[in-house]
Amino acid sequence: MYVSFCVSILATFLCAMLAMSFYTLFERKALGYVQDRKGPNKVGLMGVPQPFADAIKLFTKESILPKSANYIPFFLSPMFSLVLSLFMWSLYPHSYVSVMSKFGVLMFPVISSLSVYGVMIAGWSSNSKYALLGSLRGVAQTISYEISMTLILLSPLCVYCCFNMVEFSRQVLIIPMFMFFHLFFMWCVSVLAETNRTPFDFAEGESELVSGFNTEYSAFQFAVLFMAEYTSIIIVSMFTAVFFLFSVSIYYSSILSLVFYCVMVSFGFIWVRASLPRMRYDKLMALTWKTFLPMSLSMLMIICSILAIL
Repeated sequence: MYVSFCVSILATFLCAMLAMSFYTLFERKALGYVQDRKGPNKVGLMGVPQPFADAIKLFTKESILPKSANYIPFFLSPMFSLVLSLFMWSLYPHSYVSVMSKFGVLMFPVISSLSVYGVMIAGWSSNSKYALLGSLRGVAQTISYEISMTLILLSPLCVYCCFNMVEFSRQVLIIPMFMFFHLFFMWCVSVLAETNRTPFDFAEGESELVSGFNTEYSAFQFAVLFMAEYTSIIIVSMFTAVFFLFSVSIYYSSILSLVFYCVMVSFGFIWVRASLPRMRYDKLMALTWKTFLPMSLSMLMIICSILAIL
């Protein structure tokens, strides 16, 4: 039993790493065609092995440690971010899930909120002004949008009355979340801010902060931070498909439907990056505190009132 459990977890994490590597290739190809160029196409057949070439390059480069850095947290913070991203994959809603939790839906915001500490420790331990400013931006942004994201998630939770991820994915088929389109729109904006993606990539503002919280990272440590970010994007896309789209029933439908919606949401991250410029930071914070927070609270009150009447 223990061996099969370990093999299950290992297989899940290996598939997550493969998905992440080819998602980076997908993003570079899509951005290339948006910008009227071809993207990576020199390595192997049409550039398909490019992610493996990048991984070999980064993991074999010499790692440069800043002289004034706090070495232990500096080294551990990328690992911490990657472990959190991989752990969320264990909540994947299928019949052979590696961690069967009665509170899988609740575990998602809990684990995602811990990602703040990876960014904060990475910026602080670098002992660099640019990295520290980037981490402070990222922490304030993530905590602010974590509140609105949790309140948005409360609405479908009140409708379905379920915390189990597998049961939740079954019930979405009965009550599709397209009726809450504005909540879905606010959720998409919130997860963009939660994952520090364009147009909310203030933690990595190249024009102002060199590279933000990861300025002092290089070689395999930079690669691990990069892997954590893109793994989070894919898992957030999957949870978006489960919570708000026509999700998959693990017994009555094909897993391909969930994969399709996950790919579509992941492509939305790329499309937004190719289309929109970076927002102003004050407008970003005003969006969540002055717009998303009251709207999500009012929608939650309306849903609770309707359910009380029914």
